[in-house]
This record gives sequence, structure tokens and C-alpha cells, in this order.
Amino acid sequence: MPPDSDLQKAPQCYSDTMSGDSYYKVSRRFLLIGAAAALNASPVRLPGKVRLGMIGAEGHPGLILDVLPQLPDVQIVAISHENPSAADELIRSKPGLTGVHRYTDYRQMLDAERLDVVAVCNNNGERAAAIIACANHRVHVISEKPLAITGPDLELVRASVTRNGIKLGMLLDMRYEPPYLALREIVRSGEIGDAVQISSQKSYKLGNRPVWMRQSKTYGSTILWIGIHMIDLMRFTSGREFTHVSSFMGCVGSPELGDLQNTTVTGFRLDNGGTATLHMDYCRPDTATSHGDDRLRIAGTKGVAEYMAATGVTLMSAKSKPTVLSSLPQGGSVFVDFLNYVYNGQPATLPAEDIYRVCEVTLAANQAAYTGKVIPIA
Repeated sequence: MPPDSDLQKAPQCYSDTMSGDSYYKVSRRFLLIGAAAALNASPVRLPGKVRLGMIGAEGHPGLILDVLPQLPDVQIVAISHENPSAADELIRSKPGLTGVHRYTDYRQMLDAERLDVVAVCNNNGERAAAIIACANHRVHVISEKPLAITGPDLELVRASVTRNGIKLGMLLDMRYEPPYLALREIVRSGEIGDAVQISSQKSYKLGNRPVWMRQSKTYGSTILWIGIHMIDLMRFTSGREFTHVSSFMGCVGSPELGDLQNTTVTGFRLDNGGTATLHMDYCRPDTATSHGDDRLRIAGTKGVAEYMAATGVTLMSAKSKPTVLSSLPQGGSVFVDFLNYVYNGQPATLPAEDIYRVCEVTLAANQAAYTGKVIPIA
């Protein structure tokens, strides 16, 4: 059954997420290139010092921590994690964190510290409550995804953010990667015409998943956890909206995974009458040379553009034979982009309206999987 509202405190599920095992390596899959780029990037200056706090260390905290060398005006001053040993390991892993204040309750941290921005990286089920607590302290938030695992909790987040006038970001880092920026440029150029069919894939190695991912009250679902990336990318690159969705998901052959689904498929109707599909699995074998195999293909009325790691970004249209793009747009950092938006007045690559919309669409896809119904997306 789908989870009920998790704004009430969910039990903590600590595991070896921070212990350097295969799951932690999975969490850092996008970060190694980004960290290297940050070391070589020009410093980003902000109008004044920004005091940063962190809640939790699940998912992708490296998207925040690994770009700090590029952000001389940002100082991380406090970390809250209910597992002190996990917080200690995170602090030991980053040379600049040795002096941060440590808390086991984020509410105490928010009361005690003068913070400007908080990165919320706790488990999925407890995230909405943490975002609301930050908003009530009038602290800007950049959050792991999704913002919430139920529709009512998402609306509570939206109301609190709006009421308190804070800025909100979310760690949809794939939107900033060069291949997807290239697909967006191709579609916007008109070379492949109007997008009428979109196909997307996420296939991952299972690895050693932590306990919180095996319980629906703290995980939500695989559609909510990783599907949100591709749902965002399909909208972002194609320029199309979704109007209806149906989904199936399940766990096959791995009862030890509990509520973690290792196979999903989702179908969408586009606002122009076209179609889109997303299929995901945790079935990629350990013998594979990479952890993940992400793919995105956009078929238009005049051609096709697609990306997969094995072949790069390819384009064929009425104007050109099949071509592998040799030059891609420059990528960026979701955290740096958020800070530039908040403090330097630059337009956000991931604006709040897109954050809420992708959460709404992903929740509808999740609802469709639990109910077996075609769900209209308002």
C-alpha cells in the first residue's frame, strides 16, 4: 500500500550508507567528475558570507560538499545526523569539516545556529518535515529529491516555503550535465521538429542498499527516488508537458529488498498527443563496467536525438545524416546555480515551478503504480 503522511517522525534506519561500502560509492557516482571540475573552476563570489548547515547525509551530499572549494564565501558550520558515527565519518572524509558543530536533532541545530542555507539530505520519508522546519526558521533550502513522498506533504512544503518567503532548490543534478543540455538545445533549435515520442531508461547495479531504502515509509518507491530524474529530463529537454500517466512496479527475485522495487515501467501521454516511456531496474550485473546505464531518446516529426553513454549524443534529421556530437555545452553544479540564484540574482536553471511540477508528476506516476489506474495530471 502507498505510504501515509510521514510528517510525523519516522523511525531512523541507519546502516552502512556512510561506511564506504558499495552503496556509498553509488551515491558518489556523479560526484567525482564534478569534484574535479570544481577544483579547476573559477571561484564563485557571493555578496557576503553564507553559513551552511546540513541535515542528514543520505543520497548525494557530495553535490554540496564537493563544490565548496569553488565557493570561498560559503562556510559549513553545522551538521545534524542522528547517527553520530555516520556524521563523524562524513566529517573525516572532508578536510574542511573538522570544526563544524554536530547535532543529533536538526530541530536543535536550527534553534541554536544562525544559518543562511540548509542542505536537507535525510531519508525520503522524513524530508518534508525537515524542509518545513527550515522554512519556519526562514532559512533557504536545497533538498535531496523528492521533496515529499505523498501529495499532502508536498502541499505542506509548498505552503510553508511560500508563507516564509524562502528560496528552494532540489538536487536534480542531471539537468546540469552536458549531454542533456545538448539534447535540450537540439530540440529548441527545431531540427528534429516537435517531440512526439520520448524513451528513457535508468538501469543500476543493486549494490548494498541501506535499510531506509527497503521500507516504504522512509523510501517511498523507486519511481519517487530515481524516476524523478528522468521525468525531469524528459520535460526539460523536450519542452513538452505530461497529461496522463500509468505505471507498474515490483520486486522480483530479491525478497530481501523489502519495499524497494527493482523493476518499474511508466507510460505518459504528452500535451501534444505524443507519448513517453520510462523503464528502470536495479538489475545491472556487477560485471558491468559502470554502475549505471542512463538513456534518453527524443523522436520528433523531423528527426531523432538520443543519448547513451556507450555512443554519446547522436542526431539524425531531415537535414543531417546520423552524427555523433563532438562538442557539448558546458555543464554546471546544481548547488552553485542555486547560490547564484539566491545571492547574485541570476536566473535559476531549476526554478521552483519546475521543482514542484516534477514532484507532482512523479507522485502521480507513483500513485498510478499503486492503484493500477491511468492518472490525469492536472
